[in-house]
Amino acid sequence: MNQNTYPKNIAQIVSQVREPIHIVLNKHTQRYEPVLAKEISTDPLQQENLIATLPPLYPEWLGDANFLATHQLRFPYVVGEMANGIASAECVIAAVKSGFMGSFGAAGLMPDVVEKNLQKIYQQLQSFSGWGANLIFNPNEPALEEATVNLFLRFGIQRVSASAYMSLSPFIVHYAFSGLHTDSQGNICRRNHVLAKISRVEVAKLFMTPVPGELLAQLVSQGKLTQQEADLAKNLPVAEDITAEADSGGHTDNRPLGALFPVIQHLAAQMTEKHGYAQPLRVGAAGGLGTPTAVAAAFAMGAAYVLTGSVNQAAVEAGICPKAKAMLAEADMTDVEMAPAADMFELGVKLQVLKRGTLFSRRALKFYELYVKYPTLEAIPAEEKANLEEKCFHATLEEVWKNTRAFFAARDPRQVTLAEQNPKHRMALVFRSYLGLSSRWAISGDESRRLDYQLWCGPAMGAFNDWVKGSFLETLENRTVQQIGYNLLEGAAVITRAAQLRSYGVAVPLSAFEFIPRPLG
Repeated sequence: MNQNTYPKNIAQIVSQVREPIHIVLNKHTQRYEPVLAKEISTDPLQQENLIATLPPLYPEWLGDANFLATHQLRFPYVVGEMANGIASAECVIAAVKSGFMGSFGAAGLMPDVVEKNLQKIYQQLQSFSGWGANLIFNPNEPALEEATVNLFLRFGIQRVSASAYMSLSPFIVHYAFSGLHTDSQGNICRRNHVLAKISRVEVAKLFMTPVPGELLAQLVSQGKLTQQEADLAKNLPVAEDITAEADSGGHTDNRPLGALFPVIQHLAAQMTEKHGYAQPLRVGAAGGLGTPTAVAAAFAMGAAYVLTGSVNQAAVEAGICPKAKAMLAEADMTDVEMAPAADMFELGVKLQVLKRGTLFSRRALKFYELYVKYPTLEAIPAEEKANLEEKCFHATLEEVWKNTRAFFAARDPRQVTLAEQNPKHRMALVFRSYLGLSSRWAISGDESRRLDYQLWCGPAMGAFNDWVKGSFLETLENRTVQQIGYNLLEGAAVITRAAQLRSYGVAVPLSAFEFIPRPLG
Protein backbone atom coordinates (compact mmCIF):
# COMPACT_ATOMS: atom_id res chain seq x y z
CA MET A 1 0.00 0.00 0.00
CA ASN A 2 1.32 3.46 -0.91
CA GLN A 3 1.86 5.75 2.09
CA ASN A 4 -0.46 8.31 0.46
CA THR A 5 -3.40 5.91 0.79
CA TYR A 6 -3.29 6.14 4.61
CA PRO A 7 -5.78 8.55 6.18
CA LYS A 8 -4.27 11.94 7.00
CA ASN A 9 -3.14 12.76 10.55
CA ILE A 10 -3.90 9.26 11.82
CA ALA A 11 -0.84 9.26 14.12
CA GLN A 12 -2.10 12.46 15.75
CA ILE A 13 -5.58 10.99 16.15
CA VAL A 14 -4.21 7.78 17.67
CA SER A 15 -2.06 9.72 20.18
CA GLN A 16 -5.17 11.26 21.78
CA VAL A 17 -5.96 8.12 23.71
CA ARG A 18 -8.33 9.79 26.15
CA GLU A 19 -10.71 10.84 23.37
CA PRO A 20 -13.29 8.49 21.80
CA ILE A 21 -12.67 7.74 18.13
CA HIS A 22 -15.37 7.22 15.48
CA ILE A 23 -14.59 4.82 12.65
CA VAL A 24 -16.27 5.94 9.45
CA LEU A 25 -16.44 4.51 5.94
CA ASN A 26 -14.89 6.75 3.30
CA LYS A 27 -17.22 6.26 0.30
CA HIS A 28 -14.55 7.44 -2.14
CA THR A 29 -11.76 5.07 -1.06
CA GLN A 30 -14.03 2.38 0.45
CA ARG A 31 -11.72 2.30 3.50
CA TYR A 32 -12.37 2.72 7.19
CA GLU A 33 -10.97 5.93 8.63
CA PRO A 34 -10.70 7.21 12.23
CA VAL A 35 -12.12 10.59 13.27
CA LEU A 36 -12.03 12.07 16.75
CA ALA A 37 -15.58 11.98 18.07
CA LYS A 38 -15.40 15.61 19.14
CA GLU A 39 -14.54 16.66 15.57
CA ILE A 40 -17.05 14.65 13.56
CA SER A 41 -19.66 16.58 11.68
CA THR A 42 -23.29 16.46 12.77
CA ASP A 43 -24.27 16.18 9.11
CA PRO A 44 -26.75 13.28 8.87
CA LEU A 45 -25.08 12.04 5.69
CA GLN A 46 -21.72 11.70 7.46
CA GLN A 47 -23.36 10.09 10.43
CA GLU A 48 -24.71 7.41 8.12
CA ASN A 49 -21.12 6.39 7.38
CA LEU A 50 -20.35 5.82 11.09
CA ILE A 51 -19.34 2.17 11.50
CA ALA A 52 -18.21 2.00 15.14
CA THR A 53 -16.89 4.01 18.07
CA LEU A 54 -13.71 3.22 19.96
CA PRO A 55 -14.01 4.38 23.58
CA PRO A 56 -11.25 6.29 25.41
CA LEU A 57 -8.19 4.37 26.59
CA TYR A 58 -6.25 5.30 29.71
CA PRO A 59 -2.84 3.92 30.77
CA GLU A 60 -4.48 3.03 34.08
CA TRP A 61 -6.66 0.49 32.24
CA LEU A 62 -3.90 -1.48 30.55
CA GLY A 63 -3.48 -4.04 33.33
CA ASP A 64 -5.58 -5.96 35.86
CA ALA A 65 -8.07 -3.83 37.82
CA ASN A 66 -7.93 -6.32 40.69
CA PHE A 67 -4.16 -5.83 40.94
CA LEU A 68 -4.70 -2.09 41.27
CA ALA A 69 -7.40 -2.52 43.91
CA THR A 70 -5.43 -5.05 45.95
CA HIS A 71 -2.34 -2.88 46.14
CA GLN A 72 -4.08 0.51 46.04
CA LEU A 73 -2.34 1.77 42.90
CA ARG A 74 -3.28 4.08 40.07
CA PHE A 75 -1.15 2.36 37.43
CA PRO A 76 -0.33 -1.34 36.81
CA TYR A 77 3.37 -0.54 36.98
CA VAL A 78 6.06 -1.62 39.45
CA VAL A 79 9.43 0.09 39.89
CA GLY A 80 11.59 -2.97 40.50
CA GLU A 81 14.00 -3.65 43.33
CA MET A 82 17.57 -3.18 42.11
CA ALA A 83 19.71 -4.62 44.94
CA ASN A 84 22.11 -2.88 47.35
CA GLY A 85 19.73 0.03 47.66
CA ILE A 86 20.07 1.05 44.00
CA ALA A 87 16.27 1.00 44.03
CA SER A 88 16.63 3.58 46.76
CA ALA A 89 14.22 5.04 49.29
CA GLU A 90 13.94 8.01 46.93
CA CYS A 91 12.96 5.66 44.06
CA VAL A 92 10.22 4.11 46.16
CA ILE A 93 8.87 7.47 47.34
CA ALA A 94 8.83 8.83 43.78
CA ALA A 95 7.12 5.67 42.52
CA VAL A 96 4.31 5.78 45.07
CA LYS A 97 3.73 9.52 44.58
CA SER A 98 3.42 8.80 40.83
CA GLY A 99 0.78 6.11 41.33
CA PHE A 100 3.16 3.17 40.81
CA MET A 101 4.27 0.42 43.17
CA GLY A 102 7.79 0.86 44.51
CA SER A 103 10.03 -1.88 45.88
CA PHE A 104 13.12 -1.02 47.93
CA GLY A 105 16.29 -2.86 46.88
CA ALA A 106 17.02 -4.57 50.19
CA ALA A 107 19.05 -7.47 48.78
CA GLY A 108 22.72 -7.29 49.75
CA LEU A 109 22.12 -4.88 52.65
CA MET A 110 22.27 -5.63 56.35
CA PRO A 111 18.99 -5.40 58.28
CA ASP A 112 19.97 -2.22 60.13
CA VAL A 113 20.62 -0.41 56.83
CA VAL A 114 17.36 -1.73 55.39
CA GLU A 115 15.46 -0.54 58.45
CA LYS A 116 16.82 3.01 58.16
CA ASN A 117 15.61 3.17 54.57
CA LEU A 118 12.20 1.73 55.44
CA GLN A 119 11.83 4.38 58.13
CA LYS A 120 12.74 7.07 55.62
CA ILE A 121 10.11 5.83 53.17
CA TYR A 122 7.39 5.55 55.80
CA GLN A 123 8.12 8.99 57.20
CA GLN A 124 7.57 10.47 53.73
CA LEU A 125 4.49 8.43 52.78
CA GLN A 126 2.86 7.81 56.17
CA SER A 127 1.38 4.63 54.77
CA PHE A 128 2.30 1.07 53.84
CA SER A 129 0.10 1.12 50.72
CA GLY A 130 1.66 0.72 47.30
CA TRP A 131 5.20 -0.12 48.33
CA GLY A 132 7.38 -2.79 49.84
CA ALA A 133 10.86 -4.26 49.69
CA ASN A 134 12.85 -7.07 48.16
CA LEU A 135 13.55 -10.43 49.77
CA ILE A 136 16.19 -12.44 47.95
CA PHE A 137 16.79 -16.16 48.32
CA ASN A 138 20.01 -16.61 50.29
CA PRO A 139 21.07 -20.26 50.58
CA ASN A 140 24.60 -19.26 51.62
CA GLU A 141 23.43 -17.00 54.45
CA PRO A 142 20.00 -18.22 55.59
CA ALA A 143 20.35 -16.32 58.86
CA LEU A 144 20.42 -13.06 56.92
CA GLU A 145 17.26 -13.98 54.99
CA GLU A 146 15.56 -14.85 58.27
CA ALA A 147 16.67 -11.59 59.90
CA THR A 148 15.31 -9.62 56.94
CA VAL A 149 11.92 -11.35 57.20
CA ASN A 150 11.80 -10.66 60.94
CA LEU A 151 12.52 -7.00 60.21
CA PHE A 152 9.75 -6.80 57.62
CA LEU A 153 7.24 -8.38 60.00
CA ARG A 154 8.24 -6.16 62.91
CA PHE A 155 8.18 -3.02 60.79
CA GLY A 156 4.86 -3.86 59.15
CA ILE A 157 5.93 -4.19 55.51
CA GLN A 158 2.92 -5.53 53.63
CA ARG A 159 4.48 -6.25 50.22
CA VAL A 160 7.58 -8.23 49.39
CA SER A 161 9.06 -8.93 45.99
CA ALA A 162 10.68 -12.36 46.26
CA SER A 163 13.51 -12.95 43.81
CA ALA A 164 16.16 -15.52 42.85
CA TYR A 165 14.32 -18.37 44.65
CA MET A 166 15.15 -21.89 43.54
CA SER A 167 13.13 -23.53 46.31
CA LEU A 168 10.79 -22.30 49.02
CA SER A 169 12.57 -21.25 52.20
CA PRO A 170 10.68 -21.34 55.51
CA PHE A 171 11.33 -17.60 55.80
CA ILE A 172 9.29 -16.55 52.75
CA VAL A 173 6.48 -18.87 53.92
CA HIS A 174 6.63 -17.33 57.40
CA TYR A 175 6.27 -13.87 55.89
CA ALA A 176 3.52 -14.77 53.41
CA PHE A 177 1.14 -16.32 55.94
CA SER A 178 1.74 -14.16 59.00
CA GLY A 179 -1.41 -12.26 59.86
CA LEU A 180 -3.87 -14.46 57.94
CA HIS A 181 -7.41 -14.06 59.23
CA THR A 182 -11.04 -14.26 58.12
CA ASP A 183 -13.56 -11.45 57.79
CA SER A 184 -17.16 -11.49 59.00
CA GLN A 185 -18.22 -13.42 55.86
CA GLY A 186 -15.57 -16.08 56.38
CA ASN A 187 -13.33 -14.88 53.55
CA ILE A 188 -9.60 -15.39 54.07
CA CYS A 189 -7.75 -12.07 54.24
CA ARG A 190 -4.05 -11.53 53.73
CA ARG A 191 -2.06 -8.94 55.61
CA ASN A 192 1.12 -9.63 53.65
CA HIS A 193 1.45 -9.92 49.88
CA VAL A 194 4.24 -11.66 47.96
CA LEU A 195 5.11 -10.79 44.37
CA ALA A 196 7.20 -13.76 43.26
CA LYS A 197 9.66 -13.00 40.47
CA ILE A 198 10.31 -16.22 38.55
CA SER A 199 11.63 -17.44 35.21
CA ARG A 200 11.14 -21.20 35.59
CA VAL A 201 7.95 -23.25 35.62
CA GLU A 202 9.08 -25.44 38.51
CA VAL A 203 9.74 -22.40 40.69
CA ALA A 204 6.47 -20.76 39.66
CA LYS A 205 4.62 -23.89 40.82
CA LEU A 206 6.16 -23.58 44.29
CA PHE A 207 4.65 -20.14 44.71
CA MET A 208 1.32 -21.03 43.05
CA THR A 209 0.44 -24.11 45.10
CA PRO A 210 -0.39 -24.57 48.79
CA VAL A 211 2.62 -25.17 51.03
CA PRO A 212 3.29 -28.73 52.27
CA GLY A 213 1.66 -29.37 55.63
CA GLU A 214 4.91 -30.43 57.28
CA LEU A 215 6.51 -27.03 56.62
CA LEU A 216 3.49 -25.25 58.09
CA ALA A 217 3.59 -27.56 61.11
CA GLN A 218 7.28 -26.77 61.56
CA LEU A 219 6.57 -23.04 61.58
CA VAL A 220 3.77 -23.55 64.11
CA SER A 221 6.06 -25.59 66.39
CA GLN A 222 8.63 -22.78 66.20
CA GLY A 223 6.02 -20.21 67.18
CA LYS A 224 6.31 -18.36 63.88
CA LEU A 225 2.75 -19.09 62.76
CA THR A 226 -0.36 -19.67 64.84
CA GLN A 227 -2.36 -22.81 64.26
CA GLN A 228 -5.16 -20.71 62.78
CA GLU A 229 -2.75 -19.07 60.32
CA ALA A 230 -1.39 -22.48 59.31
CA ASP A 231 -4.89 -23.90 58.83
CA LEU A 232 -5.90 -20.96 56.62
CA ALA A 233 -2.63 -21.21 54.68
CA LYS A 234 -3.54 -24.72 53.51
CA ASN A 235 -6.03 -23.12 51.13
CA LEU A 236 -3.71 -20.47 49.66
CA PRO A 237 -0.69 -20.10 47.39
CA VAL A 238 2.40 -18.39 48.77
CA ALA A 239 2.00 -15.63 46.16
CA GLU A 240 -1.06 -14.37 44.31
CA ASP A 241 1.10 -12.16 42.06
CA ILE A 242 3.65 -13.96 39.89
CA THR A 243 6.13 -11.85 37.92
CA ALA A 244 7.32 -13.69 34.81
CA GLU A 245 10.84 -12.30 34.44
CA ALA A 246 12.38 -12.59 31.00
CA ASP A 247 15.84 -11.43 29.84
CA SER A 248 16.73 -8.90 32.55
CA GLY A 249 19.57 -7.25 34.40
CA GLY A 250 20.99 -9.13 37.39
CA HIS A 251 19.78 -12.68 38.06
CA THR A 252 18.19 -14.01 34.87
CA ASP A 253 17.70 -17.14 32.80
CA ASN A 254 17.66 -14.98 29.63
CA ARG A 255 14.21 -16.22 28.66
CA PRO A 256 12.36 -14.38 25.84
CA LEU A 257 9.19 -12.82 27.28
CA GLY A 258 7.13 -14.01 24.31
CA ALA A 259 8.00 -17.62 25.16
CA LEU A 260 8.00 -17.42 28.96
CA PHE A 261 4.87 -15.40 29.68
CA PRO A 262 2.25 -17.59 27.95
CA VAL A 263 3.57 -20.69 29.71
CA ILE A 264 3.42 -19.07 33.16
CA GLN A 265 0.03 -17.53 32.40
CA HIS A 266 -1.37 -20.94 31.39
CA LEU A 267 0.08 -22.51 34.54
CA ALA A 268 -1.54 -19.82 36.69
CA ALA A 269 -4.94 -20.51 35.14
CA GLN A 270 -4.48 -24.25 35.73
CA MET A 271 -3.42 -23.81 39.36
CA THR A 272 -6.29 -21.40 40.09
CA GLU A 273 -8.81 -23.94 38.80
CA LYS A 274 -7.14 -26.98 40.33
CA HIS A 275 -6.97 -25.53 43.83
CA GLY A 276 -10.19 -23.54 43.65
CA TYR A 277 -8.66 -20.25 44.70
CA ALA A 278 -11.22 -17.54 45.44
CA GLN A 279 -8.69 -15.00 44.22
CA PRO A 280 -7.36 -15.91 40.73
CA LEU A 281 -3.58 -15.80 40.39
CA ARG A 282 -2.28 -12.73 38.57
CA VAL A 283 0.75 -12.81 36.27
CA GLY A 284 2.88 -9.74 35.63
CA ALA A 285 5.74 -9.25 33.17
CA ALA A 286 9.32 -8.12 33.63
CA GLY A 287 12.55 -8.24 31.67
CA GLY A 288 13.23 -6.48 28.39
CA LEU A 289 10.68 -3.73 29.06
CA GLY A 290 12.58 -0.65 27.95
CA THR A 291 10.21 0.82 25.36
CA PRO A 292 6.48 1.54 25.06
CA THR A 293 6.27 -1.13 22.35
CA ALA A 294 7.61 -3.78 24.73
CA VAL A 295 5.27 -2.64 27.52
CA ALA A 296 2.29 -2.67 25.15
CA ALA A 297 3.25 -6.16 24.00
CA ALA A 298 3.35 -7.38 27.62
CA PHE A 299 -0.14 -6.02 28.28
CA ALA A 300 -1.37 -7.44 24.97
CA MET A 301 -0.29 -10.90 26.15
CA GLY A 302 -2.41 -10.42 29.26
CA ALA A 303 0.04 -9.11 31.85
CA ALA A 304 -1.71 -7.94 35.01
CA TYR A 305 1.14 -5.45 35.54
CA VAL A 306 4.61 -4.68 34.28
CA LEU A 307 7.80 -4.36 36.30
CA THR A 308 10.79 -2.34 35.09
CA GLY A 309 14.35 -2.69 36.35
CA SER A 310 17.38 -1.74 34.28
CA VAL A 311 15.89 1.49 32.94
CA ASN A 312 15.35 2.83 36.46
CA GLN A 313 19.00 2.34 37.33
CA ALA A 314 19.84 5.48 35.34
CA ALA A 315 17.04 7.46 37.01
CA VAL A 316 17.80 10.60 39.02
CA GLU A 317 16.63 8.86 42.21
CA ALA A 318 18.63 5.65 41.71
CA GLY A 319 21.28 4.87 44.31
CA ILE A 320 24.37 4.68 42.10
CA CYS A 321 26.98 7.28 41.21
CA PRO A 322 26.63 9.75 38.29
CA LYS A 323 29.45 8.10 36.33
CA ALA A 324 27.71 4.72 36.50
CA LYS A 325 24.46 6.28 35.29
CA ALA A 326 26.32 7.87 32.39
CA MET A 327 27.79 4.48 31.46
CA LEU A 328 24.31 2.95 31.47
CA ALA A 329 22.95 5.81 29.35
CA GLU A 330 25.52 4.99 26.66
CA ALA A 331 24.73 1.27 26.55
CA ASP A 332 23.47 -0.53 23.48
CA MET A 333 21.38 -3.73 23.53
CA THR A 334 24.46 -5.86 22.90
CA ASP A 335 26.60 -4.23 25.61
CA VAL A 336 25.68 -6.85 28.23
CA GLU A 337 27.23 -10.11 29.38
CA MET A 338 26.68 -12.88 31.92
CA ALA A 339 29.05 -13.03 34.90
CA PRO A 340 29.23 -15.00 38.19
CA ALA A 341 26.94 -13.82 40.98
CA ALA A 342 28.41 -13.03 44.39
CA ASP A 343 25.54 -14.51 46.38
CA MET A 344 25.56 -17.90 44.59
CA PHE A 345 29.13 -18.02 43.31
CA GLU A 346 29.86 -21.62 44.33
CA LEU A 347 26.73 -22.84 42.52
CA GLY A 348 27.90 -21.28 39.26
CA VAL A 349 24.88 -18.99 39.11
CA LYS A 350 25.37 -16.00 36.82
CA LEU A 351 23.78 -12.60 36.41
CA GLN A 352 23.61 -10.12 33.54
CA VAL A 353 25.78 -7.02 33.73
CA LEU A 354 27.00 -4.12 31.63
CA LYS A 355 30.03 -5.05 29.54
CA ARG A 356 30.80 -1.73 27.89
CA GLY A 357 33.25 0.48 29.79
CA THR A 358 34.04 -2.05 32.53
CA LEU A 359 36.23 -5.14 32.94
CA PHE A 360 34.10 -6.62 35.70
CA SER A 361 32.52 -9.45 33.72
CA ARG A 362 35.85 -10.61 32.27
CA ARG A 363 37.52 -10.59 35.69
CA ALA A 364 34.57 -12.25 37.43
CA LEU A 365 34.57 -15.07 34.88
CA LYS A 366 38.30 -15.54 35.55
CA PHE A 367 37.62 -15.90 39.27
CA TYR A 368 35.12 -18.67 38.66
CA GLU A 369 37.49 -20.42 36.25
CA LEU A 370 40.19 -20.46 38.94
CA TYR A 371 37.72 -21.58 41.61
CA VAL A 372 36.71 -24.61 39.54
CA LYS A 373 40.26 -25.46 38.50
CA TYR A 374 42.17 -25.22 41.81
CA PRO A 375 41.45 -26.64 45.29
CA THR A 376 42.96 -23.78 47.32
CA LEU A 377 44.30 -20.25 46.96
CA GLU A 378 47.80 -21.58 47.51
CA ALA A 379 47.47 -23.90 44.50
CA ILE A 380 46.96 -21.01 42.08
CA PRO A 381 50.11 -20.51 39.93
CA ALA A 382 52.30 -17.57 40.92
CA GLU A 383 51.69 -15.68 37.67
CA GLU A 384 47.91 -15.96 38.01
CA LYS A 385 48.11 -14.98 41.66
CA ALA A 386 50.20 -11.89 40.88
CA ASN A 387 47.74 -10.84 38.20
CA LEU A 388 44.80 -11.10 40.63
CA GLU A 389 46.61 -9.15 43.31
CA GLU A 390 47.76 -6.35 41.01
CA LYS A 391 44.78 -5.85 38.70
CA CYS A 392 41.77 -7.02 40.67
CA PHE A 393 42.36 -6.83 44.40
CA HIS A 394 45.04 -4.11 44.61
CA ALA A 395 46.30 -6.11 47.60
CA THR A 396 47.84 -9.48 48.40
CA LEU A 397 45.54 -12.49 48.76
CA GLU A 398 46.60 -12.72 52.38
CA GLU A 399 45.44 -9.14 52.98
CA VAL A 400 42.20 -9.80 51.14
CA TRP A 401 41.48 -12.85 53.31
CA LYS A 402 42.22 -10.85 56.46
CA ASN A 403 39.64 -8.22 55.45
CA THR A 404 37.16 -10.85 54.27
CA ARG A 405 37.50 -12.76 57.52
CA ALA A 406 36.81 -9.61 59.53
CA PHE A 407 33.75 -8.88 57.39
CA PHE A 408 32.19 -12.30 57.88
CA ALA A 409 33.17 -12.44 61.56
CA ALA A 410 30.74 -9.56 62.06
CA ARG A 411 28.16 -10.57 59.45
CA ASP A 412 28.03 -14.38 59.62
CA PRO A 413 30.70 -16.06 61.83
CA ARG A 414 29.64 -19.47 60.55
CA GLN A 415 31.29 -18.63 57.22
CA VAL A 416 34.64 -18.04 58.94
CA THR A 417 34.42 -21.39 60.71
CA LEU A 418 33.65 -23.16 57.43
CA ALA A 419 36.49 -21.35 55.65
CA GLU A 420 39.04 -22.35 58.29
CA GLN A 421 37.90 -25.96 57.98
CA ASN A 422 37.69 -25.96 54.18
CA PRO A 423 40.32 -24.10 52.07
CA LYS A 424 38.03 -24.29 49.03
CA HIS A 425 35.39 -22.31 50.90
CA ARG A 426 38.04 -19.79 51.93
CA MET A 427 38.91 -19.31 48.26
CA ALA A 428 35.22 -18.79 47.43
CA LEU A 429 34.85 -16.12 50.11
CA VAL A 430 37.95 -14.28 48.87
CA PHE A 431 36.69 -14.29 45.29
CA ARG A 432 33.19 -13.32 46.41
CA SER A 433 34.65 -10.30 48.18
CA TYR A 434 35.61 -8.80 44.81
CA LEU A 435 32.21 -9.62 43.33
CA GLY A 436 30.45 -8.02 46.29
CA LEU A 437 32.58 -4.90 46.47
CA SER A 438 32.40 -4.24 42.73
CA SER A 439 28.72 -3.26 42.91
CA ARG A 440 29.41 -1.03 45.91
CA TRP A 441 32.20 0.77 44.04
CA ALA A 442 29.61 1.67 41.39
CA ILE A 443 27.31 2.98 44.11
CA SER A 444 29.94 5.04 45.94
CA GLY A 445 31.60 6.26 42.74
CA ASP A 446 35.11 5.07 43.56
CA GLU A 447 36.93 6.47 40.52
CA SER A 448 39.99 4.28 41.11
CA ARG A 449 37.72 1.28 40.61
CA ARG A 450 35.74 2.48 37.59
CA LEU A 451 36.91 -0.45 35.43
CA ASP A 452 35.60 -2.82 38.10
CA TYR A 453 32.07 -1.41 38.33
CA GLN A 454 29.45 -4.17 38.44
CA LEU A 455 26.30 -2.74 36.88
CA TRP A 456 23.31 -5.05 36.58
CA CYS A 457 21.90 -4.41 33.15
CA GLY A 458 19.72 -6.13 30.55
CA PRO A 459 19.08 -5.41 26.86
CA ALA A 460 16.14 -3.18 27.87
CA MET A 461 18.62 -0.46 28.82
CA GLY A 462 19.98 -0.30 25.29
CA ALA A 463 16.49 -0.35 23.80
CA PHE A 464 15.47 2.48 26.13
CA ASN A 465 18.52 4.55 25.14
CA ASP A 466 17.68 4.07 21.46
CA TRP A 467 14.05 5.08 22.02
CA VAL A 468 14.81 8.30 23.93
CA LYS A 469 17.60 9.45 21.59
CA GLY A 470 16.95 13.06 20.57
CA SER A 471 14.16 13.50 23.14
CA PHE A 472 14.14 15.19 26.54
CA LEU A 473 14.71 11.80 28.21
CA GLU A 474 18.11 11.44 26.54
CA THR A 475 19.41 13.84 29.20
CA LEU A 476 20.13 12.06 32.48
CA GLU A 477 18.83 14.99 34.54
CA ASN A 478 15.36 14.39 33.08
CA ARG A 479 15.27 10.65 33.70
CA THR A 480 13.17 10.62 36.83
CA VAL A 481 11.25 7.57 38.01
CA GLN A 482 8.03 9.42 37.24
CA GLN A 483 8.93 10.54 33.70
CA ILE A 484 10.32 7.12 32.76
CA GLY A 485 7.16 5.38 33.97
CA TYR A 486 4.68 7.90 32.61
CA ASN A 487 6.24 7.86 29.15
CA LEU A 488 6.42 4.08 28.98
CA LEU A 489 2.76 3.79 30.00
CA GLU A 490 1.47 6.64 27.84
CA GLY A 491 3.39 5.27 24.88
CA ALA A 492 2.03 1.78 25.54
CA ALA A 493 -1.52 3.19 25.50
CA VAL A 494 -0.88 4.95 22.17
CA ILE A 495 0.55 1.79 20.60
CA THR A 496 -2.34 -0.28 21.96
CA ARG A 497 -4.74 2.24 20.42
CA ALA A 498 -3.03 1.96 17.04
CA ALA A 499 -3.23 -1.84 17.24
CA GLN A 500 -6.93 -1.67 18.11
CA LEU A 501 -7.68 0.46 15.07
CA ARG A 502 -5.67 -1.83 12.82
CA SER A 503 -7.56 -4.85 14.13
CA TYR A 504 -10.83 -3.12 13.22
CA GLY A 505 -9.80 -2.73 9.61
CA VAL A 506 -8.33 0.78 9.66
CA ALA A 507 -5.19 1.26 7.56
CA VAL A 508 -2.64 2.33 10.19
CA PRO A 509 0.85 3.53 9.19
CA LEU A 510 3.98 2.66 11.16
CA SER A 511 4.22 6.27 12.31
CA ALA A 512 1.16 5.70 14.50
CA PHE A 513 3.12 3.06 16.45
CA GLU A 514 5.84 5.56 17.36
CA PHE A 515 5.75 7.50 20.61
CA ILE A 516 8.25 10.29 21.22
CA PRO A 517 8.95 10.91 24.92
CA ARG A 518 7.69 14.20 26.30
CA PRO A 519 7.30 15.73 29.78
CA LEU A 520 4.16 14.26 31.36
CA GLY A 521 2.48 14.78 34.68
